[in-house]
Amino acid sequence: MEQRVAVVTGAAQGIGARIAEVLRGDGFAVVGFDLRETPGGVVGDVSSPADVARVVERVGDRVDVLVNNAGISGITPFEETSLEQWQRVLAVNLTGPFLLTRALGPVMLARGSGSVVNIASVAGLQGVADRAAYNTTKHGLIGMTRTLAVEWGGRGVRVNAVCPGWVKTEMDVADQEGGHYDDTDITHHVPMGRFASPDDIAQAVAFLADPARSGFVNGVALPVDGGWTADGSWQSLRLSKR
Repeated sequence: MEQRVAVVTGAAQGIGARIAEVLRGDGFAVVGFDLRETPGGVVGDVSSPADVARVVERVGDRVDVLVNNAGISGITPFEETSLEQWQRVLAVNLTGPFLLTRALGPVMLARGSGSVVNIASVAGLQGVADRAAYNTTKHGLIGMTRTLAVEWGGRGVRVNAVCPGWVKTEMDVADQEGGHYDDTDITHHVPMGRFASPDDIAQAVAFLADPARSGFVNGVALPVDGGWTADGSWQSLRLSKR
């Protein structure tokens, strides 16, 4: 049998690196796509049609899973957000997944099988202050997920999203160094009392990538957030239960 192929964007670090490791462990040949080199990957920008075309050339007529993981943060009050900042966040977080999915989706459709997993966020399910551009992209990514699930589900290609809560990655370190929040802002809000790990997210992706485990799961925006989006409690009540 041919080896299954997965394309993972943003695979050089953090969540994407762990997704690539887990999928390799599940038997996939993984093609990473990142601004930095990854083993067996393609170096490029997800928002560049020319770079995306090189990924298509690399995989040829075989891709079974696409994980749209690459993303950038942006913490700025809305009234201080420049057009340049807005456009760059949208280009990476939303246009990138559009380009990759438009390019690789037809390869899956031609085979009558495949799985697209979009890495959205709890910020795509709720509003998070000072992140208008980021929130907009993640809401949009969930919208694209649901639309393609409707269009492609009957043709053998499932499309789902994973919505992480806060994850301990290089992006979190950079955001905290900017003085925007600290660990307790997150851990006091999460009912499970901790950050997510990259592996928490990667295991959810592996589930959605595998038709043997999730073959009838389509159009889902799956929170992997320790209960963040479920909890409407005030902080003292939440913490009193620990």
